[in-house]
Amino acid sequence: MPKVTARKIYLNDDTARSPLRRRGTMIIVAAVLLAAVIAGHRKVPNVRGLGSLIDTLAPLFAAGIPLLVLAALVRRSRRALVSVLIPTVVWAAFFGSAWLPAGGGPVQLRVVSQNLRADNPAPADTVAALVATEADLIGLQEVATDTRDSIERELTQTHPHHVIVSTVALWSRFPIREYVGVDTGMDWTRALRAVIATPQGDVVVYVVHLGSARPGNTGTRDRTVDRLAMVLRQETAQRLIVLGDLNTATTDRVIAPLTRLLRDAQADAGQGPGFTWPSAVPITRPDHIFYRGLTAASAGVIRTPASDHRAVTAGFRG
Repeated sequence: MPKVTARKIYLNDDTARSPLRRRGTMIIVAAVLLAAVIAGHRKVPNVRGLGSLIDTLAPLFAAGIPLLVLAALVRRSRRALVSVLIPTVVWAAFFGSAWLPAGGGPVQLRVVSQNLRADNPAPADTVAALVATEADLIGLQEVATDTRDSIERELTQTHPHHVIVSTVALWSRFPIREYVGVDTGMDWTRALRAVIATPQGDVVVYVVHLGSARPGNTGTRDRTVDRLAMVLRQETAQRLIVLGDLNTATTDRVIAPLTRLLRDAQADAGQGPGFTWPSAVPITRPDHIFYRGLTAASAGVIRTPASDHRAVTAGFRG
């Protein structure tokens, strides 16, 4: 009777030269490519806003990591599973700091900003949610003419001082010394500058709604970012807050002229990316609170009824 020699077959081991090993290699290649895209997203040319779009979506590239983990587990490839650490570490280096604890300490001035939505069916409900934050200053964008009365009725008792310039507005618990519209290079004024007499001294506040950006067409938004940065470079106030819908994320290279001048409250005192749009399932953050001459003690995002944006909040002292 012929002798039968037993052979071990390692179907689940990457040391075996088998189709499983080749499949694991494809996952490794995909992991390396994902890491390269995360690390080099700002190298993509900003042609017709493509680079800007990729910058904005870059934090979401993390969604590819669990897919690679799942693929490695299905293929039962240890090498592939270990390779997923590469994009994980790269993503953490670029975006992970947003999840670290930040801020803290006493708050002397609370602010909130909300894109109200021009066709908001229940603006009073939206504004009521902002009042519930106990903010001292409420900045609004897309304030339609036919919503002003209902907003005023909701806010007058808690925030007796307000100014409205075109479609942007600021409501305050404290006196407003002066205000003026700010030209951001659009066909109509969508920004204002106000001096607020807070108990700790004057604070200059800008409420801003920059130009819109669409896939393949970001020119208007880009020009308004540059124009606002030019205005802020000439601003002499030591204590300054800029809040509003800037129609771009802090990960977008286009916002650099502003972030070089001011600090970001969400980055300094918030936790997580602080996505605000679209309200139901937010995937990006066009709404911001920037500042200088103060200390950010808290920052966050709240979902409000009837608007397509979530509101952004921040607490300051100093």
